[in-house]
Amino acid sequence: MPDIGKNEGREERRRFVEAFLGMGVVASIASFLYPVLRYIIPPKQVELDASLVLAARAGDLKPNSGKIFRFGSRPAILILTSDGKYHALSAVCTHLGCTVQYLPDQHEVWCPCHNGKYTVDGANISGPPPRPLQEFDVILKGNEIYAQRPQNS
Repeated sequence: MPDIGKNEGREERRRFVEAFLGMGVVASIASFLYPVLRYIIPPKQVELDASLVLAARAGDLKPNSGKIFRFGSRPAILILTSDGKYHALSAVCTHLGCTVQYLPDQHEVWCPCHNGKYTVDGANISGPPPRPLQEFDVILKGNEIYAQRPQNS
């Protein structure tokens, strides 16, 4: 005569092992899908907490170069083009929040995370960035160069 208590114990262990393995499979799938979803759906852009900051002093930048500076708690970039015009942009890529840099040989702003490219005006021209970089007004006062959040935003 078979022992019914042993079979019930085995079934209970089997259900536990199946549930445990099932949770492991679900956790593995979630760990693969999360980065994919973060890549496809970029995070919301946080509002900057300053309105006017000193970006540089005259002579800090050579023509066709860029400089990272702090705009509140976030990085920003000041670019002096070959024709002597200043551009100030948020240095936070609109895709995943990486810090961008200026490429003087290409006259473009580049995000090293996923090869996103922007113009010196902040317009996105290639790669995954979904929107342009925030542009700031540049104000020259004596030998100081300020970046200011545009008054219309």
